[in-house]
Amino acid sequence: MRFCPYAQRTRLFLAAKGIEYETINIHLREKPEWFLEKTPLGQVPVLEKDGKIVYESSVCNDYLDGIYPDKCLTPSDPWEKARQSMVLALFDAKVISPYLKLVIGKEDERPAMGKQFVDGLHYIENALTQPFFSGDKAGALDYNLWPWFERLPMLKSSGVELSVDKFPQLTAWMDRMLELPAVKACSFSPEVHIQYGKTLMSGNSYYDMGLE
Repeated sequence: MRFCPYAQRTRLFLAAKGIEYETINIHLREKPEWFLEKTPLGQVPVLEKDGKIVYESSVCNDYLDGIYPDKCLTPSDPWEKARQSMVLALFDAKVISPYLKLVIGKEDERPAMGKQFVDGLHYIENALTQPFFSGDKAGALDYNLWPWFERLPMLKSSGVELSVDKFPQLTAWMDRMLELPAVKACSFSPEVHIQYGKTLMSGNSYYDMGLE
């Protein structure tokens, strides 16, 4: 599903690692039977290679690093891998839920969700102590986080924006990410995201986010 942030995570990995692939987009409101036969969850992304099926973005990305070890994006050091996994888990717990409610939730919930979202981002701001979350170069955590930051323009109508004074590390990181070839290859413009966000707010469905 071309607008799904989880599918974009894996597209970013594929692009960053220089892996050639074919994309098949799925209509998540009308999932074909052949797709459900490949993944009982019925979610994207799904990888298929040599008859083997892998689904769930984090699992897909780990698998890609395993079968294409050149230009590995996942840390080899156990502590660093654990640290990055904890930051991602923190992001999932503190940021994604209020983000979704800001986009497709009820109007009267948005001020409270906006505060939760910004509060959650402060945890991520504090976790960024180098040019990238993975160090001097972008790695697994950077690409796994990026799709949500690319979609920040969708939140402007809810009064949520990242300012340089409150989030100096994250805003500088976003500028660096936008210069990466993989991000350039896999991104949509802010205007496209804003337009898509309008359809989400009117449709009020997780299907349209690619999450079901």
